[in-house]
Amino acid sequence: RLRVPVVFLTNAGNCLRSSKARELSHALGLQVSPEQVILSHSPLQLFRQFHQRYMLVAGQGPLEENAYNLGFKHVVTIEALRKAYPLLDMVDLSRRPKQLPPPTTGFPTIEGVVLFGEPVRWETSLQLITDVLLSNGNPGAELQEVPYPHLPILACNMDLLWMAEAKMPRFGHGTFLLCLESIYKKVTGKELKYEALIGKPSPVTYRYAQFLIQQQAEKQGWKAPVQRLYAVGDNPMSDVYGANLYNNYLKSARHNQAQAGLKGSPQAASAQAEVSLELGNDCHNSVESCESILVCTGVYRHNGDVPKRTETEERVFHGHRDFSFNPSLLQASYIVQDVDEAVQLAFKKENWS
Repeated sequence: RLRVPVVFLTNAGNCLRSSKARELSHALGLQVSPEQVILSHSPLQLFRQFHQRYMLVAGQGPLEENAYNLGFKHVVTIEALRKAYPLLDMVDLSRRPKQLPPPTTGFPTIEGVVLFGEPVRWETSLQLITDVLLSNGNPGAELQEVPYPHLPILACNMDLLWMAEAKMPRFGHGTFLLCLESIYKKVTGKELKYEALIGKPSPVTYRYAQFLIQQQAEKQGWKAPVQRLYAVGDNPMSDVYGANLYNNYLKSARHNQAQAGLKGSPQAASAQAEVSLELGNDCHNSVESCESILVCTGVYRHNGDVPKRTETEERVFHGHRDFSFNPSLLQASYIVQDVDEAVQLAFKKENWS
């Protein structure tokens, strides 16, 4: 049984919270509840201003169920859009219509886009999302001018790479976002803007994690307030960067500096700051710091991802375009071999037996 409030924060999003909780329970040999799991898209339930709109969703797994569970009322999948407008998906020759289909009627106007995670057919999703943005939500129409600002986009999980069984890291949703941004700018000459970027390393995601941890502490009858968070992960760009960015946020005196790590996209800054303020009303302000603990069992390996640097040495930035590159945020508070060592370290620092 867990004696300390714990949340499992993952940038995965192609499953249900309940499924991930069962998977973790089986792997760890203890009971993990869905309320302890934060998927990349979990904070979207706080973005209520979009829940009544017709939203195009992209990714894989139980997309519609996840969207409805988060509070979205009107969900349109890429596949539904492709079937409604079969002339849009033209890369795969085998899927092209053999004869001209009748005009589409009665299909709802798309009012926003939710990017849950990397899709399976990238060319289809890239094409149809771009069509929706260029047509202001009516991909069957042809507009004389490109609408700008375009429809709101909510993107979850910015990881460029992730570690699987292969020897080298695999493309993540951040790579898909990079493709979409590049295509949109090449076609329109304008920057793709995000209403919100969530998942690690977004401060909104860590704020949500703190909110759930404090809820658990109250349920467990903790008398003393939670003062320190320990964030354990294997990816310097998402886990360590995010924890350190949130640590800076905690040190900040004002809530409107929650987006200190965002350099662009004023839309994203305002939407995320709004959610952070909402959480701030519910969160106790007892938490003083968020310590980052890097483990060596995933993306990061010794002598691998974060080499010792000279001051003049340039580093490749794998983070998202809208997050400023601050090399100091990639430096973990502690580096340990694995999660067990990380837990023991936290217990030692807190003087727990």
